[in-house]
Amino acid sequence: MKTYGSQSMIAPVKRMLLKHPREAFKDQANVDRQWEGLHYVGRPDFESALNEYARFADLLGQFGMEIHYLPREEATSLDSIYTHDPVIMANGGAVLGNMGKAAREPEPVAAGEYLEEIGVPVLGRIMGIGRMEGGDVLWIDERTVAVGQGYRTNADGIRQLKELLGNSVDEVIPVPMPHWTGPDDCLHLMSFISIVDTDLAVVYSRLMPVPFRQWLLERGFQLVEVPDQEYDSFGCNVLAVAPRQCLMLSGNPVTQQRLEAAGAKVWTFGGSEIALKGTGGPTCLTRPILRT
Repeated sequence: MKTYGSQSMIAPVKRMLLKHPREAFKDQANVDRQWEGLHYVGRPDFESALNEYARFADLLGQFGMEIHYLPREEATSLDSIYTHDPVIMANGGAVLGNMGKAAREPEPVAAGEYLEEIGVPVLGRIMGIGRMEGGDVLWIDERTVAVGQGYRTNADGIRQLKELLGNSVDEVIPVPMPHWTGPDDCLHLMSFISIVDTDLAVVYSRLMPVPFRQWLLERGFQLVEVPDQEYDSFGCNVLAVAPRQCLMLSGNPVTQQRLEAAGAKVWTFGGSEIALKGTGGPTCLTRPILRT
């Protein structure tokens, strides 16, 4: 029986890796020490974060997936709550990233050690000058993966990922990223696109490279456009737990309505403390380790 592997953004999630704010944030004093240096847009409130996360975890639990929680690690920061970034999952196992944000450098090793403990093999790690964060890796289908090339993921990281994936993929497509608000902020490929079915994606087109957007349209994707007023509230960051079964942050009614009009079922949760202040949405908070 298969217990790991994922080369999809939409296949039903069977196993999920999370990190609870109790282990990532630790306590309010730790939050107070770190949040400004990590370029958070506001100071998270620890107790409110615990309450928000309870609602989020309950939502995930209703889909019947097996949930694993990363343990506390003293070397990691508040950002370790965003379990999507230090690991890229493939059918053959995990690829450990090499973080473009210096404060997150300890995360891939910590995640890799835990994954091996729960039976998920590590295929390899992005090394040396290569940089790779999971938020830049977007599976278009099982054999096609697009990778954002910008401040968090570079050309050498993409080259190494292609080598590690080997013949499990046909295409690794680099997508040039815009400067946007600069290297200190977090802009991943999935900052402006979430795939929620084989032919449906939520996008903020103003940030999309024209060739990539045209390529998606040529492949038959319907694009659900996020309005300007819902970009900063993470209208673009939508987690598909199964085809057209989506979790997103509350406060994005236009995007939600457009998704539902396209036939999607949407569940929402409040994420001021665990998502918005650290600029990471529901996709960032999760690392599926088995989708089938």
